[in-house]
Amino acid sequence: MNQESTTYYKDVQKCVDDIIAEVGKEIVLGLPLGLGKANAVANEFFRRAKADSTLGLKILTALTLERPSWSSDLERRFLEPFIERVFGTYHDLEYVFALRKGEIPENVELCEFFNKPGGYLNSPHAQMNYISTNYTFASRDIVNNGCNVAAQMVTKKTFGDQTKYSLSCNPEVTLDVGELLQKERLKGRKIATIAEVNQNLPFMYGDAVVDGGFFDAILDDPKYYFDLFGAPKMAVTNTDYMIGLYASTLIKDGGTLQIGIGSLGDALVYGLQQRHIRNDIYNNLLVDMGTKEKFGGLIDRVGGFDTFEKGLYGSTEMLVDGYLQLYKSGIVKRKVYNDKALQKLINEEKIDHQVSPKTLEILLKEGVIAPRLNRENIKFLQDFGILKDEIIFENDELVLGENRIPADLSDTKNLDRIIDLCLGSHLKNAILIHAGFFLGPQSFYTELKNMSEEERKLIFMTSVLNVNQLYGNQYGDEDLKILQRRDARFVNAALMLTLSGAVVSDGLEDGQVVSGVGGQYNFVSQAHALPGGRSILMAKSTRAKGSDVSSNIVWKYGHLTIPRHLRDIVITEYGIADVRGKSDKEVIATILNITDSRFQDELLQTAKRFKKIPESYQIPDMFRNNYPERINENLTPYKEKGLFPPFPFGTDFTKEELVIGKALRGLKEKMSEGFGKKASSLGKAMAIRTIPDAAKPYLERLQLDSPATGKERMMQKMVIHALSSQGSI
Repeated sequence: MNQESTTYYKDVQKCVDDIIAEVGKEIVLGLPLGLGKANAVANEFFRRAKADSTLGLKILTALTLERPSWSSDLERRFLEPFIERVFGTYHDLEYVFALRKGEIPENVELCEFFNKPGGYLNSPHAQMNYISTNYTFASRDIVNNGCNVAAQMVTKKTFGDQTKYSLSCNPEVTLDVGELLQKERLKGRKIATIAEVNQNLPFMYGDAVVDGGFFDAILDDPKYYFDLFGAPKMAVTNTDYMIGLYASTLIKDGGTLQIGIGSLGDALVYGLQQRHIRNDIYNNLLVDMGTKEKFGGLIDRVGGFDTFEKGLYGSTEMLVDGYLQLYKSGIVKRKVYNDKALQKLINEEKIDHQVSPKTLEILLKEGVIAPRLNRENIKFLQDFGILKDEIIFENDELVLGENRIPADLSDTKNLDRIIDLCLGSHLKNAILIHAGFFLGPQSFYTELKNMSEEERKLIFMTSVLNVNQLYGNQYGDEDLKILQRRDARFVNAALMLTLSGAVVSDGLEDGQVVSGVGGQYNFVSQAHALPGGRSILMAKSTRAKGSDVSSNIVWKYGHLTIPRHLRDIVITEYGIADVRGKSDKEVIATILNITDSRFQDELLQTAKRFKKIPESYQIPDMFRNNYPERINENLTPYKEKGLFPPFPFGTDFTKEELVIGKALRGLKEKMSEGFGKKASSLGKAMAIRTIPDAAKPYLERLQLDSPATGKERMMQKMVIHALSSQGSI
């Protein structure tokens, strides 16, 4: 491609033709994580590789999104209408279909650095080609793996006579891949960068805004404006809510928050809302849970029980819809600025967000601006709204209409005139959230698009090197980040904990990859480096398969994501364990306090056997009632009042679908149990002779209200049995 110009296309086939002609037939295609993949471009390259075995295609990406799939006719009847309604015209990625079927051609290789969580455990191709890397190393590793074509979905907006493009949902790696590829181009390599325009994307600001010249090729035609992939919300369980409530107590007013996607993230957001909006109820529940008695000292040091008067600022790799919930609730409201001197004065409360004569006086006193203003000073003052935009700096004077004022502030007459005529009303270019990428339900994208331009500019989309990393780079030095990220709380999910404080988040001890490291290690490390920062890792204490329950807190495990020397705060549904800087015996005792009581004794005995805790040690009585029944008892009175609903922030499922989904999950569990239980369920289902009236809406939704075959009659009976078993009819 001609690096001096951008070529515009309306047809993806012509675009790919030209790129192959320029780059050659060994394509290493870099695609963003999650939502921002250029699906039409990716599919065209994949089709070419399938049809031409002499064309090599290596895809470098992460978190490939795919619509839900079914494994039975009954699941199909449930999912098919839902998928058509929710995913609309979304263009599926064809390479993932081939991956699922084990039909990836020999000349195609798919390498991801973050897998769909739990999605590829049975995929040899995905497991063998997984690349384990920190998120901040992704751009480096993509280019080092030979990337010569980068493609991303973007959106566009016209400002006057200029068209700008927004990397929108995915500037986090693309910004840096683009820069690295330009260096490769200067070395003589053939490189192509492609934008695929989709006007369904919200136009996001910050570092995400680029000129058309950022790309070699721009594919832009309405036929490629497909519906965005909407990630359906997961139900929030009682276990999730308890973990979220504990985590919500550790978030400090006036601090910084990072959270991830999923039910645990939603539970934390809901807990923060209750703390702020229903503070009396929130504190009553914490008393019922025994939280203040068990963990009050820790919470007083690290977080709090009160409302958010100063508010929070978000610094996160992933912008989840929960941040918008916190913004609307008046919790995310602490503004930061991308200027070290200004941010320092804000933190010290020497100036505030309203511009006043005091603002200028403090800036002068602190040496931020010179008494005799220069062009750099004027730019700073106008960039941040301290001086009006319409002021012109000319011949060492401030020119505003007919007024010309010497830029010498040491003369009180000049200072008084500038204060009277030239001051703005409030600071500009404030930021509420720095974020790297976003993904969520359709309602989230709609809400982003419907925000005013002023509100959307409060969300500064940027590189993962900025949000996930503290130390200096092109996105700001560490001093600025320390000022912005005060009292940072990095809250992420984990799969398992060891009694030594190590954490398992991305894989299994047999080598199978569940998801990926992503940015978790980055945030844990950053928490230790930031003054006042804390890492909070949340894990459910147990997991179940049918009636078999296992502990997620174990003595040791053959795979670790976060080593024990970086241990900090861990949370289960039974409480909080602060293990930073503690001895091994203290760590073990603290984590045993938040372990399910069905497994405490065995773990304690193991620790004693290996001489890691005194033989005389006993778990305190107050931590001996860690059972699911106690959690249900604590939450039930509040749930009866309408609090802690399964979907606190809405769902794409209808009321009937929620009931059916729960029934089908229960049925699937029964069918996966031993022969006796399976036979018992089948027998009870086959004994059904009449259709209860209450079951008819659910059967209609599954098109089983008038079964025409023996198979359909059997499915009808199984559904009625499942609905009856869970008490829905």
